[in-house]
Amino acid sequence: MRKIERLKSLVKSPKIIWNLLFLGKYNFYFDLMPVELKRMSLRKQINLIMFGLNLIYRRIYPWSWPIHMQVEITNYCNLKCPICPTGNKSLNRPPTAIDIDLFKRLMNEAGPYLLTLALYAWGEPLLHPKLSEILKITSKYNLVTFLSTNGQNLEDNGVLEALIRYPTTYLIVAIDGLTDKTNSHFRMGAKLGQTLRGVKKLAEMKRKKGSVLPILHMRYLVMKHNQHEYHSIKEFAENNMFDFLSIRTLSPIDSPEIPYMEFVPNSKEFRAYQYKNDKKIRLNDFICMHAFSYPTVFSNGCIVSCEQDFNAKQPYGMISKNVSFGDIWFSKRASNIRKTIRDAPSCYTFCLNCPFADRPVSSCSIEAYDLRRKNIRKN
Repeated sequence: MRKIERLKSLVKSPKIIWNLLFLGKYNFYFDLMPVELKRMSLRKQINLIMFGLNLIYRRIYPWSWPIHMQVEITNYCNLKCPICPTGNKSLNRPPTAIDIDLFKRLMNEAGPYLLTLALYAWGEPLLHPKLSEILKITSKYNLVTFLSTNGQNLEDNGVLEALIRYPTTYLIVAIDGLTDKTNSHFRMGAKLGQTLRGVKKLAEMKRKKGSVLPILHMRYLVMKHNQHEYHSIKEFAENNMFDFLSIRTLSPIDSPEIPYMEFVPNSKEFRAYQYKNDKKIRLNDFICMHAFSYPTVFSNGCIVSCEQDFNAKQPYGMISKNVSFGDIWFSKRASNIRKTIRDAPSCYTFCLNCPFADRPVSSCSIEAYDLRRKNIRKN
């Protein structure tokens, strides 16, 4: 979060508190996706207010439970994207699908406080063998859910049934090219046709059921090899029955080995960062909030401050039958890691190479289109 974004959030806080306490709702944008929570419990309202105080002080012992959480339900994938630790083999954790009982315990504990839940990190979530059970558990909580997929398994009947029976709020489908050639240049191994057929099947199932959810969200990363398609992306998304479209810039991960510069677009408007003499310009007004509000839970139950710590070099702890999420979130070890991130972030490579710190805005998305309402939002 940039300092100016933090200031804007603080300015909006009186209105937010009014809506919370008197209307029981909260409207906000999550990576340019509009979301709204209604009929919020008093417990969730108070937790959100306490989080707001954390936003001011960044306490190493937080006053609140997380309001956002990322849960990696699998850490294996059927593609080999070069700028992904799973695809380029820099992920050292064994392939795992999150245990259902572990996920249930996690949600029973943290679910009543959460506003949003992202069901993905460094793997393909639709490959989870018990996807329907995962989605059924999340459906019991009043929160906004996101699931991001490469779409290769969207034609699977079991996957479609799970998504229509227990829909996430947004189903984010990653498509990085309007032809097989451009899409598979980055999404190595992807077949565009089977992704689009799955989206159309799901759109038809939604129509028959009379359901708004899941919102079918096409997400497009603009890179050097596909930037020429930019002016056709919106029409492509509409023609293939998507409800929502976002256009994003590409970020590196915490690894000096990745061929990141190969994919950086020529056009400055599509670059995540500014460059001088081919070197990224460092910005110094970034304030990290992940460690204080948005933990990531990996598929083996390990909790980290940020998804960028993809090999869990600095774990908060590991959920087990005898150790709860709360035990870890409010632990001394977690507080020590937060203190380092707050006061000396260069001590951790995943902070030193943070993909958000040098962006002019915190969001990776630069444009978003609500294709149903013909709305556009830009960063």
